[in-house]
Amino acid sequence: MSKIWKKTENKILIILLLFSISIGLWNNFRQLWMQDNGLDPIQISRILSFGTLSCVIGILIFSKYIKLNKIKNFITIALLIKIINLVILFFINNTNLGSFINLSIIIDIIIERLIIISIYPLIVTIKKSNTLYSKRKLVEYTGRDLGVLIGGFVIGKTILGIVFNYNLCLLISIIFSVISLIILSNVKLESVETKTSNENIFKYIFTNKFRTTYIIYYLIGEVAYSTALGLKMLTLTNYLNFTDSAATKYFLIIGILADIIGIVALKFLTPKNDYITITIKFGIRFLGYTLAFLSNNIVVVICAMSWSLLVSTAYENVTDAPYINSIELDKQLAYTNLRYMVGSLGEAIGTFLCGIMYAIGLRYMFGLSAFFMLAQLILAYILIHQRRKLNIK
Repeated sequence: MSKIWKKTENKILIILLLFSISIGLWNNFRQLWMQDNGLDPIQISRILSFGTLSCVIGILIFSKYIKLNKIKNFITIALLIKIINLVILFFINNTNLGSFINLSIIIDIIIERLIIISIYPLIVTIKKSNTLYSKRKLVEYTGRDLGVLIGGFVIGKTILGIVFNYNLCLLISIIFSVISLIILSNVKLESVETKTSNENIFKYIFTNKFRTTYIIYYLIGEVAYSTALGLKMLTLTNYLNFTDSAATKYFLIIGILADIIGIVALKFLTPKNDYITITIKFGIRFLGYTLAFLSNNIVVVICAMSWSLLVSTAYENVTDAPYINSIELDKQLAYTNLRYMVGSLGEAIGTFLCGIMYAIGLRYMFGLSAFFMLAQLILAYILIHQRRKLNIK
């Protein structure tokens, strides 16, 4: 443990793990918490969509004023704001302060996203590799799954005479955020000395065919994923008649298996041919979504959802890392900000479309997602071809 703690990048990953536990616990029940506060699924999708879309503005401000040598201070302040905001949500639960709840949810989404995007640019100033990028993602996903595990263990249980409901799960989430803040405040980082590029990041990206293709691919991918799974908890509980406990256990099992698959795939099962890797991750997902739409069968829908979640953490050393790590260090922070802006836009669009399709029928969520998946798959193949021509590994 002491060897792990000696490395600065590992300390950051531990902080990310704790923060991700907080996110996983809260986000797993957030939709149900909102429903308990009088919001219907369409209203929830619009609030989540607007919150995610607002992240674009937040990231623009972040990218303009926050530099690499200020990231630790920024994360510390952002964590503190998030904790205060969640405490407010805890106390206004079931108070009929609908507008205030909506605003706090939006603020929470923005702050959470800004903290997450701050992690990898800081790590790459210490060490930069495709494997470390995958580790960072796996730590985040594992933390989220641990949060789901904690929620699944306590939800609905009576412990010491206290019935653990969604609001108490929110309180536990706050505690994990507080712990991560305490550890972060005691981490000493070496001074970051990197030159700042004066080149406009939009010009840098969109005057280059390879980088432009990746950004479009990433946007469409986020739209596709969120169109099918933007309201996954409500889909299981309202459409598929899962209890909140059963839905949590489902996400927990799927999440743990996804983490295992991600780790095993990274170490042992990444095909040498990247076209095969892309087909495994996205091609099978596209086929599952198409079958879910055409068959309108509950079993097929659950299988399609499960596969999509199972491979969500796998092969990111192929699907994303080469494109991110091809960016020069002095542009890494600006590029990461732009990438998350695009991702937030895609997630917002997808979640909004998910709410519309949710009202029409379950199959249409997957049918529309399959349409975007096809475009993503084609662009993924094109990117591999471009990468080989440019000799980017």
